Amino acid sequence: MTENRERVGFVGLGIMGGPMARNLLEAGYAVTVQNRSPEKAERLAGEHEAATFAKTPQEVAERSDVVITMLPDSPDVESAVLGEGGVVKGLREGSLVVDMSTISPVVTERVAAKIREKGAAYLDAPVSGGDVGAIEGTLSIMVGGEAEDFERAKPLFDVLGKTVTHVGPAGAGQVVKAANQVVVALTIEAVSEALVLASRGGVAPEVVLDVLGGGLAANKVMEVKREKLLSHTFEPGFRAELHHKDLGIALAAGREYGVALPVTALVDQMLLAMRQKGWGGEDHSALLRVIEDLSQHEIGPAQP
Repeated sequence: MTENRERVGFVGLGIMGGPMARNLLEAGYAVTVQNRSPEKAERLAGEHEAATFAKTPQEVAERSDVVITMLPDSPDVESAVLGEGGVVKGLREGSLVVDMSTISPVVTERVAAKIREKGAAYLDAPVSGGDVGAIEGTLSIMVGGEAEDFERAKPLFDVLGKTVTHVGPAGAGQVVKAANQVVVALTIEAVSEALVLASRGGVAPEVVLDVLGGGLAANKVMEVKREKLLSHTFEPGFRAELHHKDLGIALAAGREYGVALPVTALVDQMLLAMRQKGWGGEDHSALLRVIEDLSQHEIGPAQP
Protein backbone atom coordinates (compact mmCIF):
# COMPACT_ATOMS: atom_id res chain seq x y z
CA MET A 1 0.00 0.00 0.00
CA THR A 2 1.45 3.36 -1.01
CA GLU A 3 0.94 6.55 0.94
CA ASN A 4 0.28 8.72 -2.11
CA ARG A 5 -3.10 8.73 -3.83
CA GLU A 6 -1.98 10.01 -7.25
CA ARG A 7 -1.31 7.03 -9.51
CA VAL A 8 1.71 7.65 -11.71
CA GLY A 9 2.63 6.20 -15.09
CA PHE A 10 6.16 6.34 -16.48
CA VAL A 11 7.02 5.80 -20.15
CA GLY A 12 10.72 5.51 -21.00
CA LEU A 13 13.17 3.82 -18.63
CA GLY A 14 16.52 4.73 -20.15
CA ILE A 15 19.58 6.34 -18.56
CA MET A 16 17.41 9.13 -17.18
CA GLY A 17 13.94 7.61 -16.94
CA GLY A 18 14.95 4.46 -15.09
CA PRO A 19 16.40 6.22 -12.04
CA MET A 20 13.58 8.77 -12.05
CA ALA A 21 10.93 6.05 -11.93
CA ARG A 22 12.84 4.32 -9.12
CA ASN A 23 12.91 7.54 -7.10
CA LEU A 24 9.13 7.88 -7.40
CA LEU A 25 8.69 4.31 -6.22
CA GLU A 26 11.03 4.89 -3.28
CA ALA A 27 8.99 7.98 -2.40
CA GLY A 28 5.86 5.85 -2.03
CA TYR A 29 4.12 6.29 -5.36
CA ALA A 30 2.42 3.46 -7.23
CA VAL A 31 4.00 3.59 -10.69
CA THR A 32 2.95 1.80 -13.87
CA VAL A 33 6.04 1.46 -16.07
CA GLN A 34 6.53 0.89 -19.79
CA ASN A 35 9.57 0.86 -22.05
CA ARG A 36 10.05 0.19 -25.75
CA SER A 37 12.30 -2.75 -24.85
CA PRO A 38 10.06 -4.40 -22.24
CA GLU A 39 12.85 -6.06 -20.26
CA LYS A 40 13.63 -2.86 -18.35
CA ALA A 41 10.01 -2.37 -17.31
CA GLU A 42 9.60 -6.05 -16.40
CA ARG A 43 12.74 -5.92 -14.27
CA LEU A 44 11.62 -2.80 -12.41
CA ALA A 45 8.17 -4.28 -11.79
CA GLY A 46 9.83 -7.40 -10.43
CA GLU A 47 11.98 -5.41 -8.02
CA HIS A 48 9.31 -3.11 -6.57
CA GLU A 49 5.95 -4.15 -5.17
CA ALA A 50 4.45 -0.76 -6.09
CA ALA A 51 5.58 -1.01 -9.73
CA THR A 52 3.26 -2.46 -12.37
CA PHE A 53 4.37 -3.55 -15.83
CA ALA A 54 2.45 -2.27 -18.87
CA LYS A 55 2.85 -3.42 -22.46
CA THR A 56 1.90 -0.13 -24.12
CA PRO A 57 1.80 3.60 -23.32
CA GLN A 58 -2.00 3.41 -23.72
CA GLU A 59 -2.13 0.86 -20.91
CA VAL A 60 0.00 3.16 -18.76
CA ALA A 61 -2.46 6.02 -19.29
CA GLU A 62 -5.46 3.83 -18.53
CA ARG A 63 -3.98 2.92 -15.13
CA SER A 64 -2.65 6.35 -14.16
CA ASP A 65 -3.73 9.81 -13.04
CA VAL A 66 -0.44 11.40 -14.09
CA VAL A 67 1.63 10.06 -17.01
CA ILE A 68 5.30 11.02 -17.28
CA THR A 69 7.20 10.50 -20.53
CA MET A 70 11.01 10.58 -20.68
CA LEU A 71 12.14 9.76 -24.21
CA PRO A 72 15.14 10.55 -26.44
CA ASP A 73 13.68 12.68 -29.24
CA SER A 74 10.62 14.27 -30.83
CA PRO A 75 9.64 11.24 -32.97
CA ASP A 76 9.79 9.00 -29.90
CA VAL A 77 7.41 11.27 -28.00
CA GLU A 78 5.02 11.55 -30.94
CA SER A 79 4.98 7.78 -31.34
CA ALA A 80 4.53 7.02 -27.63
CA VAL A 81 1.85 9.66 -27.10
CA LEU A 82 0.00 9.96 -30.41
CA GLY A 83 0.79 6.67 -32.16
CA GLU A 84 -0.93 3.29 -32.17
CA GLY A 85 -1.31 2.16 -28.57
CA GLY A 86 -0.20 5.62 -27.47
CA VAL A 87 -0.82 7.56 -24.28
CA VAL A 88 -3.56 9.72 -25.79
CA LYS A 89 -5.76 6.67 -26.43
CA GLY A 90 -5.79 5.81 -22.72
CA LEU A 91 -6.41 9.29 -21.34
CA ARG A 92 -9.60 10.42 -19.67
CA GLU A 93 -10.85 13.80 -18.57
CA GLY A 94 -8.74 15.05 -15.69
CA SER A 95 -5.60 13.10 -16.62
CA LEU A 96 -2.28 14.96 -16.62
CA VAL A 97 0.57 14.25 -19.03
CA VAL A 98 4.04 15.51 -18.12
CA ASP A 99 6.63 15.25 -20.88
CA MET A 100 10.11 15.49 -19.38
CA SER A 101 11.89 14.79 -22.67
CA THR A 102 13.84 17.44 -24.56
CA ILE A 103 12.04 17.90 -27.87
CA SER A 104 11.08 20.48 -30.48
CA PRO A 105 8.72 23.22 -29.24
CA VAL A 106 6.70 22.65 -32.43
CA VAL A 107 6.14 19.00 -31.51
CA THR A 108 5.35 20.06 -27.95
CA GLU A 109 2.52 22.27 -29.22
CA ARG A 110 1.14 19.49 -31.42
CA VAL A 111 1.23 16.89 -28.65
CA ALA A 112 -0.29 19.31 -26.13
CA ALA A 113 -3.20 20.11 -28.48
CA LYS A 114 -4.08 16.42 -28.94
CA ILE A 115 -3.96 15.82 -25.20
CA ARG A 116 -6.23 18.77 -24.47
CA GLU A 117 -8.75 17.44 -27.00
CA LYS A 118 -9.19 14.49 -24.61
CA GLY A 119 -9.97 16.82 -21.70
CA ALA A 120 -6.57 16.15 -20.16
CA ALA A 121 -3.86 18.60 -19.09
CA TYR A 122 -0.27 18.87 -20.29
CA LEU A 123 3.06 20.11 -18.95
CA ASP A 124 6.40 20.20 -20.72
CA ALA A 125 9.08 19.74 -18.07
CA PRO A 126 12.52 19.05 -19.55
CA VAL A 127 15.39 18.51 -17.13
CA SER A 128 19.06 19.22 -16.68
CA GLY A 129 21.51 17.37 -14.48
CA GLY A 130 22.33 14.22 -16.41
CA ASP A 131 22.33 10.69 -15.09
CA VAL A 132 23.83 11.75 -11.76
CA GLY A 133 20.98 14.19 -11.18
CA ALA A 134 18.44 11.55 -12.17
CA ILE A 135 19.91 9.00 -9.76
CA GLU A 136 20.29 11.41 -6.85
CA GLY A 137 16.98 13.22 -7.41
CA THR A 138 18.73 16.57 -7.87
CA LEU A 139 17.62 17.47 -11.39
CA SER A 140 16.86 21.01 -12.46
CA ILE A 141 13.32 20.94 -13.87
CA MET A 142 11.95 23.75 -16.05
CA VAL A 143 8.18 23.53 -16.44
CA GLY A 144 5.85 25.04 -19.01
CA GLY A 145 2.06 24.93 -18.64
CA GLU A 146 -0.84 26.13 -16.52
CA ALA A 147 -0.05 27.13 -12.93
CA GLU A 148 -2.69 24.79 -11.46
CA ASP A 149 -1.26 21.82 -13.36
CA PHE A 150 2.23 22.75 -12.18
CA GLU A 151 1.02 22.78 -8.57
CA ARG A 152 -0.59 19.38 -9.05
CA ALA A 153 2.65 17.89 -10.36
CA LYS A 154 4.91 19.74 -7.91
CA PRO A 155 5.06 16.87 -5.36
CA LEU A 156 6.35 14.60 -8.13
CA PHE A 157 8.88 17.18 -9.29
CA ASP A 158 10.12 17.60 -5.73
CA VAL A 159 10.99 13.90 -5.65
CA LEU A 160 12.84 14.08 -8.96
CA GLY A 161 14.61 17.41 -8.71
CA LYS A 162 16.31 19.96 -6.53
CA THR A 163 15.50 23.08 -8.57
CA VAL A 164 11.92 23.16 -9.86
CA THR A 165 10.73 26.26 -11.70
CA HIS A 166 7.48 27.15 -13.45
CA VAL A 167 8.90 29.15 -16.38
CA GLY A 168 5.73 30.04 -18.27
CA PRO A 169 3.00 28.64 -20.54
CA ALA A 170 3.19 25.32 -22.40
CA GLY A 171 6.32 25.21 -24.53
CA ALA A 172 8.29 27.58 -22.30
CA GLY A 173 10.03 24.67 -20.61
CA GLN A 174 11.48 23.54 -23.94
CA VAL A 175 12.69 27.07 -24.73
CA VAL A 176 14.54 27.32 -21.41
CA LYS A 177 15.98 23.82 -21.90
CA ALA A 178 17.31 24.86 -25.31
CA ALA A 179 19.06 27.81 -23.65
CA ASN A 180 20.44 25.47 -20.99
CA GLN A 181 21.84 23.09 -23.59
CA VAL A 182 23.58 25.96 -25.36
CA VAL A 183 25.37 26.93 -22.14
CA VAL A 184 26.35 23.35 -21.28
CA ALA A 185 27.69 22.56 -24.77
CA LEU A 186 29.69 25.77 -25.03
CA THR A 187 31.07 25.26 -21.52
CA ILE A 188 32.25 21.73 -22.31
CA GLU A 189 33.94 23.05 -25.44
CA ALA A 190 35.61 25.91 -23.55
CA VAL A 191 36.85 23.61 -20.78
CA SER A 192 38.20 21.22 -23.43
CA GLU A 193 40.14 24.02 -25.13
CA ALA A 194 41.54 25.16 -21.79
CA LEU A 195 42.68 21.65 -20.85
CA VAL A 196 44.42 21.01 -24.16
CA LEU A 197 46.07 24.45 -24.13
CA ALA A 198 47.39 24.02 -20.59
CA SER A 199 48.45 20.42 -21.18
CA ARG A 200 50.39 21.39 -24.30
CA GLY A 201 52.09 24.02 -22.16
CA GLY A 202 53.17 21.38 -19.68
CA VAL A 203 50.56 21.73 -16.93
CA ALA A 204 48.76 18.65 -15.58
CA PRO A 205 45.01 18.73 -16.35
CA GLU A 206 43.99 17.99 -12.75
CA VAL A 207 45.95 21.06 -11.65
CA VAL A 208 44.20 23.18 -14.27
CA LEU A 209 40.77 22.04 -13.08
CA ASP A 210 41.69 22.70 -9.45
CA VAL A 211 42.86 26.24 -10.21
CA LEU A 212 39.98 27.13 -12.52
CA GLY A 213 37.51 25.72 -10.02
CA GLY A 214 38.65 28.23 -7.41
CA GLY A 215 38.04 31.34 -9.49
CA LEU A 216 35.60 33.06 -11.82
CA ALA A 217 35.96 30.25 -14.38
CA ALA A 218 34.45 27.71 -11.96
CA ASN A 219 31.47 25.87 -13.40
CA LYS A 220 29.34 22.77 -12.86
CA VAL A 221 30.75 21.04 -15.95
CA MET A 222 34.24 20.87 -14.43
CA GLU A 223 32.78 19.45 -11.23
CA VAL A 224 30.44 16.84 -12.72
CA LYS A 225 32.59 15.82 -15.70
CA ARG A 226 35.97 16.00 -13.97
CA GLU A 227 36.65 12.26 -13.75
CA LYS A 228 35.51 11.59 -17.31
CA LEU A 229 37.76 14.35 -18.66
CA LEU A 230 40.80 13.28 -16.65
CA SER A 231 40.45 9.53 -17.21
CA HIS A 232 39.20 9.66 -20.82
CA THR A 233 36.46 7.20 -19.88
CA PHE A 234 33.39 8.59 -21.58
CA GLU A 235 30.69 6.16 -20.46
CA PRO A 236 27.57 8.16 -21.29
CA GLY A 237 25.71 10.12 -18.70
CA PHE A 238 24.31 12.12 -21.60
CA ARG A 239 25.15 10.97 -25.11
CA ALA A 240 26.85 13.39 -27.49
CA GLU A 241 24.37 12.49 -30.24
CA LEU A 242 21.50 13.66 -28.02
CA HIS A 243 23.25 16.93 -27.24
CA HIS A 244 23.76 17.40 -30.97
CA LYS A 245 20.01 16.95 -31.37
CA ASP A 246 19.40 19.54 -28.65
CA LEU A 247 21.62 22.12 -30.33
CA GLY A 248 19.66 21.52 -33.52
CA ILE A 249 16.52 22.48 -31.59
CA ALA A 250 18.25 25.60 -30.25
CA LEU A 251 19.49 26.66 -33.69
CA ALA A 252 16.03 26.15 -35.19
CA ALA A 253 14.56 28.31 -32.43
CA GLY A 254 17.22 30.93 -33.10
CA ARG A 255 16.26 31.07 -36.76
CA GLU A 256 12.58 31.36 -35.86
CA TYR A 257 13.22 34.15 -33.34
CA GLY A 258 15.85 35.95 -35.44
CA VAL A 259 18.58 35.38 -32.83
CA ALA A 260 22.22 34.95 -33.86
CA LEU A 261 23.86 31.88 -32.28
CA PRO A 262 27.29 31.77 -33.99
CA VAL A 263 29.24 29.87 -31.35
CA THR A 264 26.38 27.41 -30.87
CA ALA A 265 26.54 26.69 -34.60
CA LEU A 266 30.28 26.00 -34.33
CA VAL A 267 29.90 23.57 -31.42
CA ASP A 268 27.01 21.94 -33.28
CA GLN A 269 29.48 21.14 -36.08
CA MET A 270 31.96 19.72 -33.56
CA LEU A 271 29.28 17.41 -32.20
CA LEU A 272 28.48 16.38 -35.76
CA ALA A 273 32.17 15.56 -36.24
CA MET A 274 32.00 13.39 -33.11
CA ARG A 275 29.12 11.44 -34.60
CA GLN A 276 30.97 11.01 -37.90
CA LYS A 277 33.96 9.61 -36.02
CA GLY A 278 31.74 7.10 -34.23
CA TRP A 279 31.82 8.92 -30.90
CA GLY A 280 28.15 9.92 -30.82
CA GLY A 281 27.29 7.26 -28.24
CA GLU A 282 29.90 8.56 -25.81
CA ASP A 283 29.29 11.14 -23.11
CA HIS A 284 29.07 14.71 -24.40
CA SER A 285 32.22 15.54 -22.44
CA ALA A 286 34.06 13.49 -25.09
CA LEU A 287 33.95 16.73 -27.07
CA LEU A 288 37.42 17.00 -25.55
CA ARG A 289 38.52 14.39 -28.09
CA VAL A 290 37.64 16.72 -30.97
CA ILE A 291 39.89 19.48 -29.60
CA GLU A 292 42.64 16.93 -28.95
CA ASP A 293 42.25 15.62 -32.50
CA LEU A 294 42.43 19.10 -34.02
CA SER A 295 45.47 19.94 -31.88
CA GLN A 296 47.17 16.56 -32.34
CA HIS A 297 47.67 16.46 -28.59
CA GLU A 298 46.05 14.31 -25.92
CA ILE A 299 45.97 15.78 -22.43
CA GLY A 300 48.22 14.12 -19.88
CA PRO A 301 50.40 14.80 -16.85
CA ALA A 302 52.75 17.78 -16.75
CA GLN A 303 55.78 17.42 -19.00
CA PRO A 304 59.28 17.73 -17.49
